[in-house]
Amino acid sequence: MLEVQNVNVAYGLVQVLWDISFRVEEGEIVAIVGSNGAGKSTTLKTISGLLRPSSGSIVFKGERLDQTPAHMVVEKEVAHIPEGRRLFPFSSVLTNLELGAFTRRARRETAENVEYVFELFPVLRERQNQLAGTLSGGEQQMLAIGRGLMSRPSLLMLDEPSLGLAPKLVLKTLDTLQELNKRGVTILLVEQNVNSALSLCTRGRMAGSFWRVPGKNC
Repeated sequence: MLEVQNVNVAYGLVQVLWDISFRVEEGEIVAIVGSNGAGKSTTLKTISGLLRPSSGSIVFKGERLDQTPAHMVVEKEVAHIPEGRRLFPFSSVLTNLELGAFTRRARRETAENVEYVFELFPVLRERQNQLAGTLSGGEQQMLAIGRGLMSRPSLLMLDEPSLGLAPKLVLKTLDTLQELNKRGVTILLVEQNVNSALSLCTRGRMAGSFWRVPGKNC
């Protein structure tokens, strides 16, 4: 589904990614794990079109993404849930969800997609008229994931979804990702929580090598 090949990315004169290569097959959950500053978030931003690689290629379902504008990447069924959630805090839960349905295909199915998100996260139905900034950390993470799902992506990329959450909510988030995967969503996950990430994923990528996950197919 996704193939990243020999990608190099720099912020000005500072190079962050050096010849990064990996693939994500349809139906997988793949984790990129590592410490702060390793380039994990930069990798997702480059795939989603927020950054441009200086060289290399990114191919999704046979189409090049590395020169595609970010809004068109979303149109191609790729959603990026950024680190820190990046919600609109003074807008309601429902408005945040509706803003996630800005692609042409998603706009036609907004009501259906809202129901899809409410089915996954019943608490958001209860909070739909509440300002997003007043939600708990766990509820905000649910809303961030829900907003990404409003475009009905076939590839969902998440950047540190467990960051700042209590252990119980981390497990809830991981369970949700497993459920989404069962429903046909392929997932690319960036995490510092190595144990949690590798317990969930099919394959893990760290420091230039693929790690085989015991008991799972690679």
